[in-house]
Amino acid sequence: MSCGIALAAALMLSDPNVAMAAAVPPPPADAPVSVAGEPLFADIVARSGRLKALVDGWNGVRPAADVFAAFRTEATALAELDMQGHLILKERGTDGDLKCILRGISEDIPLKIEAAASAATAREQAEALSDLSYLLNDNVEVITAPPQPEV
Repeated sequence: MSCGIALAAALMLSDPNVAMAAAVPPPPADAPVSVAGEPLFADIVARSGRLKALVDGWNGVRPAADVFAAFRTEATALAELDMQGHLILKERGTDGDLKCILRGISEDIPLKIEAAASAATAREQAEALSDLSYLLNDNVEVITAPPQPEV
């Protein structure tokens, strides 16, 4: 069994939203369907919005270490959910763009968090948090955008 399949199986068993999303049958090939109403993707949207509001509230200045550590934990969990969304869409064979974007966001969230954590100047800190805010906003927008037909 490949590591990817084992990881997917372990994560599916840990979150009921993932199992419910994986159980949704694929749509007809010619009909683009929004996944925004599915529990896993709705959870991603809610978490992303909540985390973006936190980042925006910091006004470019990283908060106290304990607050940032809690944020890092939540954002890392969000990145894992984004990867689950990617894997589910890949398994369904649907929505190539969203599938790829979710994978990219999953990979970028830890990088942006690390940039914010290691920023040496106030300007670097503000830029890192701004980038993180945009990434979290993108996470909401790509899921809630109306589906487009394949080209």
